Amino acid sequence: MVEREALSAAGRRLAFAVREWPGHLAGQHLDVRLTAGDGYQAVRSYSLSAPAEGDRVEIAVRPTPGGEVSPYLSDELPLDAAVEVRGPLGGWFVWRPEQAGPVLLAAGGSGIAPLMAMVRARRAVGSAAPFRLVYSVRSPEELWYGEELAEMAGGAGGGREGRVGADVAARLVYTRRAGPGAARPPGRIGAGDLLDPAVEPSAHPTCYVCGPTAFVEHTADLLVAAGHAPEDVRTERFG
Repeated sequence: MVEREALSAAGRRLAFAVREWPGHLAGQHLDVRLTAGDGYQAVRSYSLSAPAEGDRVEIAVRPTPGGEVSPYLSDELPLDAAVEVRGPLGGWFVWRPEQAGPVLLAAGGSGIAPLMAMVRARRAVGSAAPFRLVYSVRSPEELWYGEELAEMAGGAGGGREGRVGADVAARLVYTRRAGPGAARPPGRIGAGDLLDPAVEPSAHPTCYVCGPTAFVEHTADLLVAAGHAPEDVRTERFG
């Protein structure tokens, strides 16, 4: 590991230098294997949260209380420590630079990680595909990539809608306590939060939904009920 940065009170961005990394698509993940002194091993999967930069890869980790791996990675793993990784993995929940159609991204909590990789990859390749990001978190303190979103979206970090570069917009949805200037009162994501002319069902956007199982199932149901074709909705869940 070569870098650790706090994303929130309960989230860390970790960067690794992986020799001979072959590159990856936005949305893919890797497996991290830790081995204890007595030989015991534990493996966990983490989404890649940024496009590859040579041999440098990034993941985002939320420590699970009582967990075997995530608390250690988040706060204890030394910066010069070596870990085993396997990847990149996954080929369905990915965004490819050649995709020209509109994209709707819906993230719940730490499910923002692979979707941020897609936003960053779009920017890196200069794609003109319209992107809309809806990010649901409990409160401003649990927001990941807050500074980056605020910088790119001109205030989205405070709970308002904003731009994320050319033809990319972000919307924050707080479920427990809203931030200053929030566009809506706190509450569960609803059908109205997913509405946008650029990604309406008739445009057949590819919809990527990532987060806890309950969030993913609820949001996917909202999208299908709104008229999005089930085959246009791709999901990744955890927990």
